[in-house]
Amino acid sequence: MTLEQLPTGQRALIAEVQGEDGLRARMLALGLRAGREVAVIRRANLGGPIQVRVGSTDLMMRRKEASLIQLTVIETLR
Repeated sequence: MTLEQLPTGQRALIAEVQGEDGLRARMLALGLRAGREVAVIRRANLGGPIQVRVGSTDLMMRRKEASLIQLTVIETLR
């Protein structure tokens, strides 16, 4: 599963960050690295960006970039 596919409110661990070197470096600098916990807080309408929480930091990111982050789900919604 990717970060773009993660349902709102569900938590997961980052397994891998893909993409070209410059983009990967930027995501790593923002704290999006393997082993970190991440959750989707909300999604903009019409395919807009998503708000994600990494640790205690909230980020807005494009869905295309979120699709490059592979996850391992740690909490399933009820």
